[in-house]
Amino acid sequence: MKERIKRFALDLGVDDVGFAKADDYDSPKSYALEKFLPGAKTIIVLVFKELSTCESPSVTIAMNGRLDLMSFQRSCSYRINRFLEREYQAKVVNMPYSYPMELHSDRPALADFSQRHAAVAAGVGTFGRHNLVIHPRFGTRIGLASLITNLAIEPDAKLEQDLCIHCDLCVRNCPGAALNEAGKTDVMRCLKKSQPYGLGGNIAFWKQFVDSSPEEKKQMFADERYWRLQQTGSIGQQYFCFNCLNSCPVGLQSR
Repeated sequence: MKERIKRFALDLGVDDVGFAKADDYDSPKSYALEKFLPGAKTIIVLVFKELSTCESPSVTIAMNGRLDLMSFQRSCSYRINRFLEREYQAKVVNMPYSYPMELHSDRPALADFSQRHAAVAAGVGTFGRHNLVIHPRFGTRIGLASLITNLAIEPDAKLEQDLCIHCDLCVRNCPGAALNEAGKTDVMRCLKKSQPYGLGGNIAFWKQFVDSSPEEKKQMFADERYWRLQQTGSIGQQYFCFNCLNSCPVGLQSR
């Protein structure tokens, strides 16, 4: 069963697949897996090689590459879910790559599920200094997707090798100084630079709008900041920084 599932995923274009026991998933800030699927036994982790488009100096083109990847991830996850339900009568849930996620005032910017911790548990990578997952072949330039199922599938061994070369290029190239403390990402500093037109930017705009005069309000609607907020709202999210991914030299030899 395990090899058949893996072969199905690879034939879809997934670059690597790992399996983890639900009990081995250890993400202290995320919800318990039972919240998503009662009786969860296995996490299937899918690895997708990031497009070099994301290294474009044009933020628009880089973000377009990320959206392409996310669309492909969703398609593959959906088809694998259908395969598991059809062939094994399994219960399966697809975990969000990023959004949607529950938003609560006591959990700001915390995902419901950690793709990174699932990947480490499934043996497809290890954490780097940037707190991203480093894959043995593709390095940091990967996207991750996961499915949780009630199927009992033999897990893969965790990687024991430290794949990070500790060059600290990610730390020095972070414009938000979000990686200054080892083992921790300052999420709010990161979001301020990587998603300046996200929820925080939206709130700031409308707070300014409320306190502005009628003429100033007209000018705010003509400002490019408002246009970008609208575009981000229609797309769902936009990244304006890929520095931690692009600055990491690990895996470049695989290209």
